[in-house]
Amino acid sequence: MPSSHFDLIICDIDGCLSPESTAPIDLATLASIAQYSQRAHAGAGLPPITLCTGRPQPFAEAMCRMIDVRRMPCVCENGAWLYERETNQYLLDPSITPDHIACVRVLSDWISTAYGEPRRDLNHHVGVTQQPGKAASVSLYHPDTAYLKSLMPALEAQIARADWPIRVSATWLYINLDLVHISKGTGLDRLLSRIRGVSPGAFSRDRLLGIGDTTSDLPIRERCGFFACPANAQDEMKRLADYVSPFDEVQGVIDVLSKIETGQLG
Repeated sequence: MPSSHFDLIICDIDGCLSPESTAPIDLATLASIAQYSQRAHAGAGLPPITLCTGRPQPFAEAMCRMIDVRRMPCVCENGAWLYERETNQYLLDPSITPDHIACVRVLSDWISTAYGEPRRDLNHHVGVTQQPGKAASVSLYHPDTAYLKSLMPALEAQIARADWPIRVSATWLYINLDLVHISKGTGLDRLLSRIRGVSPGAFSRDRLLGIGDTTSDLPIRERCGFFACPANAQDEMKRLADYVSPFDEVQGVIDVLSKIETGQLG
């Protein structure tokens, strides 16, 4: 029976388990990850998997069900939520107040007015859209990624003028607008506090393995003693990684899991 050096695997979704684009999800490989999860749950001496993502809770919940994340909470919406599949609990960070939620809504309304309409002068036939399903943050998308990213200085300037407690960041295809005191890092700290309370002495940093692909996953790197990337990861993350898979996205994740199972990592 394998006996892994690790207690838990913390994995991003976009760019790791699924494309950030609208490309199809590799369901066959996800099924292999679910089978790994089932072996871990059955007591095969393998660390279970959980998720840490900027995606809204419903997307993360669906992914938890597909790859059979159990018992462990997962981090959703860049730390705003913890979701526990086993108990079906949705846990908003208690530091997020009604005033914070109201601020996010005002920001969302302002973006709809400022950028929600098509820009005919730029030949844009659609405006900037907002990813549905988020409760305490806003994620922006436009098919012209260069145009979308060009809006970041204007967004930052408006946020400063309005004195909104909002942080501006970007992934491959989206702009994320999050509360400044909420992040994947704060979500992971809540997750780890919950599970360490149940299992004292376990889940120390050196027994955590993280998987991510962009700088938004730096909080995973910071909290995990071992960090791995798929081949499609940003160069900055590859430089910080302990292992870089030769395979992209979910194929890279299954490569990492295979090496854990055969004792080649850790």
